[in-house]
Amino acid sequence: MPKRKDIKKILIIGAGPIVIGQACEFDYSGAQACKSLKEEGYEIVLINSNPATIMTDPELAHKTYIEPITKDFVEQIIKKEKPDALLPTMGGQTALNVSMELYNEGVLKKYKVLMIGANPKSINLAEDRQKFKETMNKIGLICPKSVIVNDINKAKIVKNELKLPLVIRPSFTLGGTGGGVAYTEKEFIQMASRGLNASPTSQILIEKSVAGWKEFEMEVVRDSKDNCIIVCSIENVDPMGVHTGDSITVAPALTLTDKEYQSLRDASIKVLRKIGVDTGGSNVQFAINPKNGEINVIEMNPRVSRSSALASKATGFPIAKIAAKLAVGYTLDELQNDITTTTPASFEPTIDYIVTKIPRFTFEKFTGTDSNLTTSMKSVGETMSIGRSFIESIQKGFASLEYDLDGFDSPKNIKLNKNTILKELESQSSQRLLIIGEALRLQKKISHIEKITNYDPWFINQLKIIVELEKLIKKNKLNSKILLLAKKNGFSDKKIAALKKIAEKKVRKLRSLHNIHPSYRLVDTCAGEFNSKTPYLYSTYDWSFDNPRFCESNPTNKKKVIILGGGPNRIGQGIEFDYCCVHAVYALKEKGIETIMINCNPETVSTDYDTADRLYF
Repeated sequence: MPKRKDIKKILIIGAGPIVIGQACEFDYSGAQACKSLKEEGYEIVLINSNPATIMTDPELAHKTYIEPITKDFVEQIIKKEKPDALLPTMGGQTALNVSMELYNEGVLKKYKVLMIGANPKSINLAEDRQKFKETMNKIGLICPKSVIVNDINKAKIVKNELKLPLVIRPSFTLGGTGGGVAYTEKEFIQMASRGLNASPTSQILIEKSVAGWKEFEMEVVRDSKDNCIIVCSIENVDPMGVHTGDSITVAPALTLTDKEYQSLRDASIKVLRKIGVDTGGSNVQFAINPKNGEINVIEMNPRVSRSSALASKATGFPIAKIAAKLAVGYTLDELQNDITTTTPASFEPTIDYIVTKIPRFTFEKFTGTDSNLTTSMKSVGETMSIGRSFIESIQKGFASLEYDLDGFDSPKNIKLNKNTILKELESQSSQRLLIIGEALRLQKKISHIEKITNYDPWFINQLKIIVELEKLIKKNKLNSKILLLAKKNGFSDKKIAALKKIAEKKVRKLRSLHNIHPSYRLVDTCAGEFNSKTPYLYSTYDWSFDNPRFCESNPTNKKKVIILGGGPNRIGQGIEFDYCCVHAVYALKEKGIETIMINCNPETVSTDYDTADRLYF
């Protein structure tokens, strides 16, 4: 189906200022949407109030308005520009909420503006928690037992019916704002009141807690001909009870059986069809009871989300770009995979590596702040790492956080011993995985840790392997075999040096002596089935002395410059540094110099595969 000819001018609404739960991933999605629709010949009008973004650069849209993203200001722009269509799915919850205001108050109808990429009915069904629950029941999917209330008195009645612990989920909010898990009556009253104030519709869902269940996400893309693909499955290492933005996550999902995966895949597609997401990407979240395999649908986002950016960088499949093209009439089979250039976008991505996302917190900036994690998001950034195994990937991830960690280290600023470790395991600390590592070093049993934390034993066992490898490195001479084994499992030179109590330079010298260097592999969407035209690479030591080191980097002889990215966002270092990196790339390209980007932040424009000439993640 060719692109629509009845649309000439499209209004895109950005996400506004960076807030917890809505960061620079929406600059990435908005910039992709502007570029992809502009290349199709559409006139693009953009409104965004954040000047530190790539999407507000003059060359991205035909007209850019740096204005507050409110109904009144957007209406003024609609009145002046007279767009044919509005794309509300690229600016997070902010854009979605304002778009619904414009629709509900008749502004879109008054100025004859068509909403594309999502329709008001599907947005309402997905965002209104009572309607979403009723819709899921119609297609035979289970949601946790819950009741919608609009005032505190009704909330108290529901509390007595459902019994504590209970989850508070405000409607139409971002990053779980105003929500949480209430274990006591006092916590419940506080959270319910806060949630009612946070919700623009003064509506909260009071839900029977499924804390401790396993949590999964499916990134789904659908076109107007009902072609559906799963771009990526994502597993939360942390169990239910922690917001997905604050959870360590892995892609693809690692502890699902094939039957469970197929069930989630089928359920995700059923959800999109019933909610009515006709085109574009959506994120569907599930909980699975580890005791009996019962599946519950938690929620869905009928738009590009934080997880969409992660899935895009994890697979090389540009969800925002594809979603924008689908919104103007294309179907998946008509769109080309940019990385292979020989396969259509209807091919589901296949990955032969493990991606780990670890959130970045800045509790040190706000002493006294509760660092325990709940269903309300607290992280301000994240890092993404790629490895051939979970162990290699997660060690690289911890080393990327800029917390002065060299890998899977002991937790910072917490003194632990055999008497205090169990109490620390009970808390949902932002350092919980590192605390589990310390429990393993103190020889606590996997079954005991699992019972306290509800972490899947597979993950705990993987962490135990790291602890056992630490012992092996400490007690053995650093010969070529031990050194390669350590590097294959993600141990940094600095970490190896600390374990052996020698200088880091000595480890590097030994590696050079034994010719132990990383190989670089491609992120190609197809696990090597087709040739990749885009040099999007990650490092690994997944080779042996018996087989030659296989490297796919193929460096050129051109004049080149490496640009180092800013890493995970944190307070004091955010999107503005990504803006600088991207413009450095543009300036060097103009001079004919090859650009090489090195970064570990999945939310950014700089880590898009088509920004620099070569990308090392």
